[in-house]
Amino acid sequence: MMGRKFSLHRARPGALQKFVALAVGSVLAFSVHAQPSGLPSMGSASSAELSPALERTLGDAIMEQGRRDPTYINDPDVSQYLAGLGKHLVAASSNPAQHIEVFAIRDPQINAFALPGGYVGIHSGLVVASDNESQLASVVAHEIGHVLQRHVARGMTQQAQSSHLMMASIAGALLAALAGSGDLAMGVAAFGQAAAVDRQLGFSRQAEQEADRIGLDMLRRGGFDPNGMAQMFGQLMNASRLNEGTGGGLYASTHPLSIQRMSDIQNRIREAPSRPRQDSDTYWYVRAKLRVLQERGGQRSAEAALRREAENFQGVRRSAAWYGLAYSAWRQGDLAATKTALDAAREGGVNSPEIAGLGIALAVKQNRLDDALAQAEAAWKRWPQSLGIALARVEALKAKKQDSQIVPFLQARIKQWPDEPRLYQQLAQSFERLGQGVEARRNMAIYYEKVGALPTAVEQLQQARNMSSDFYVQSQIDVEIRRLQEKVRADRALLERFRQ
Repeated sequence: MMGRKFSLHRARPGALQKFVALAVGSVLAFSVHAQPSGLPSMGSASSAELSPALERTLGDAIMEQGRRDPTYINDPDVSQYLAGLGKHLVAASSNPAQHIEVFAIRDPQINAFALPGGYVGIHSGLVVASDNESQLASVVAHEIGHVLQRHVARGMTQQAQSSHLMMASIAGALLAALAGSGDLAMGVAAFGQAAAVDRQLGFSRQAEQEADRIGLDMLRRGGFDPNGMAQMFGQLMNASRLNEGTGGGLYASTHPLSIQRMSDIQNRIREAPSRPRQDSDTYWYVRAKLRVLQERGGQRSAEAALRREAENFQGVRRSAAWYGLAYSAWRQGDLAATKTALDAAREGGVNSPEIAGLGIALAVKQNRLDDALAQAEAAWKRWPQSLGIALARVEALKAKKQDSQIVPFLQARIKQWPDEPRLYQQLAQSFERLGQGVEARRNMAIYYEKVGALPTAVEQLQQARNMSSDFYVQSQIDVEIRRLQEKVRADRALLERFRQ
């Protein structure tokens, strides 16, 4: 562990790895047995301990850059499912008010990590490797356990020179991103470094066991099968043995596995009866989509696995496999194969918002616009809580040049999902097509704020102000500009503290 490259994706020589190399202090030393304990002072790296509020602010700043990382999966179906899973689990914990946001990154390795402030990253490979929803939920619950016990925050503030270097490095990268130079490299580097924090901390067995127990309790209270944790534990231990020395047992390297931990989990499961759980349909469709999304260079491996599942299973799991094949064909531009696979996914009357969304996109692509809009209206009526369907309906309306209908629909959806950046972006585009340039730029400013590009958000507002001759609108925009400028100043002041 000593002197290991501070990078989340050692096996992928892609963009994130290059970006991380640009950050100061990218090679940091941590002990594999480092045990976060107490809440020690940060010493020269900060004038105060990393309080929960400060931790959240730092986590928000990291994630604002991380959402622009090329490995960050911005798919609405995937994002909504994982975020919902995290919220469901934390609601069953001892601290249901804890902020938790679960997101996915495109990486076939089996791994997960926690960032400061309640952000939990899940590798696509972990979802694909799970055999049921309770197995996936067990890892998410374990990571939430680390968050609830503040293992990451405490570990980051240990009185060690390496911790100070780490915090200074992350802060320096975020400050470079805040400068608004248009170069995303440093901001993305901060995300890559922070995402590797729990690997570098090397949680002790005691910390891991604590997260296991809290996670197991969340699983049980949340209605999942606690046996999923033991099953996943067994898979991870097996993967670690099979990949020993090849870098493939990544989760085991970041979360030390042991027979003692396995025995403790099994004993606790036996102490309380559990009931089998029916997996949600969404789990299977999201799993199939992630199998396709994580492929590097071609889809043969994903398609072979999906065809095996389509042949060996029935019901929703078979439908999900065909949906995955349809999605793979769609990404390759094979519309005929997309339709054939979608028809197979619907056999037996099975349907889902994921299938419906792809069907709408296919109809738009084939210029069957009336059919696309009819499908979208029916799907929205059936699944009014699906972000993917909402966005598919917008695309169908856009194809019909019905921006006057898009605007009120999106305004209602923003009330439903106020933190979803894509909704503001789509609304801005509709306002632009309707010739309402001021409103277009004001909404684009919100979009840029949501994705962390604060200087660009200010530029959009300044453009909007120059376009308006209405005194009251100009005054409102002035207030918005001052608020964002103050946020930039506050973020800079906070990050400068970590560089000291």
